[in-house]
Amino acid sequence: MHVSHLTLHNFRSYETLDVELEPGATAFIGRNGQGKTNLIEAIDYLSRLSSHRVAADAPLVRAGTDQAMVRAAVVRDGRTAVLEIELNPGRANRARINRSPLPRPRDLIGVMRTVVFAPDDLTLVKGDPSDRRKFLDDLLVLRTPRLAGVRSDYDRILRQRNSLLKTAGHARGDSRETALSTLAVWDGQLAQVGSQLLAARLGLVEDLRPYVGKAYEAVARGASREDAEIDYKPSFELPVEAADLETRLLAELEARRRDELDRGISLVGPHRDELLLSLGNADLRLPVKGYASHGESWSFALALRLASYDLLRADGDDPILVLDDVFAELDAERRAQLAELVADAEQVLVTAAVAADVPEALRGTRFIVADGRVRRDE
Repeated sequence: MHVSHLTLHNFRSYETLDVELEPGATAFIGRNGQGKTNLIEAIDYLSRLSSHRVAADAPLVRAGTDQAMVRAAVVRDGRTAVLEIELNPGRANRARINRSPLPRPRDLIGVMRTVVFAPDDLTLVKGDPSDRRKFLDDLLVLRTPRLAGVRSDYDRILRQRNSLLKTAGHARGDSRETALSTLAVWDGQLAQVGSQLLAARLGLVEDLRPYVGKAYEAVARGASREDAEIDYKPSFELPVEAADLETRLLAELEARRRDELDRGISLVGPHRDELLLSLGNADLRLPVKGYASHGESWSFALALRLASYDLLRADGDDPILVLDDVFAELDAERRAQLAELVADAEQVLVTAAVAADVPEALRGTRFIVADGRVRRDE
């Protein structure tokens, strides 16, 4: 899978842009602030309908305009599909494939797959549990696009339930009884949808685990694949049988009812879970957060992204790999090591401030990005 053509209108710093791309390695070279990351951000947005840099769509639209468009020709198994997303902040976005409108923008998710590694990915290791949950859910949706609906439904149910908990916590008399009876309905919905999301995450962690160990061994000096470990920590004790997840989650919601009413928030469910990252051996295993060095943390974050890439590849697709300004963070040996690991990908997109940061193994097509223009370096 690779992108053969990218078109932008009013996306970030670009009023209009057309660029032809090729399989293999492509590097976008330019000083910070020139727009090189905007290019790969646009491609990644078509894959996931979200940015790896910002949480909302509004910053993606060029200042002074109210609409942006990203279009890419994607080649997969010798066939080309044109994917397009129209960004309308404050209004509904619109998506198309081969110029035909899709019923919902999220139907575009997973048609093209990308894996992006950027300096901000250090938050996967050092950030809040929400960063690691988002990592899992983004990968889930890329593997199984229908889970985008499950994820969206869960977020909607959670917001409604939290609102009701706040109302019920302050209500009295008949109003409280009415709120509590309504809460029982939302409990059932949260347990039903939450158990689906939880089961999917548990399966993903099992599938991802061996790839993380392998990737960490490859990127960390002197490490073995047993050194890096990931585990899923749910917000309640799991039942023996996966089929009982919904029943157990519903029971936990009922058991924590008083605490939830006092605090006005939902205390049980996938939104309270954690992906545990640890380093060490069977005798001594420590959490990465708080114990790992900067180098170890960086290696673990990179291992998570490379493991994601390898897992998607094992599923039968060769996703587009994006390395956004990461080589500046690595010494020469690690640059060469990483380049060797990814050089056989069907398409690798690299951004760098200076050409010397890009390893020899990834010296394919080059574009110079400066003053809002993108030109091929002949």
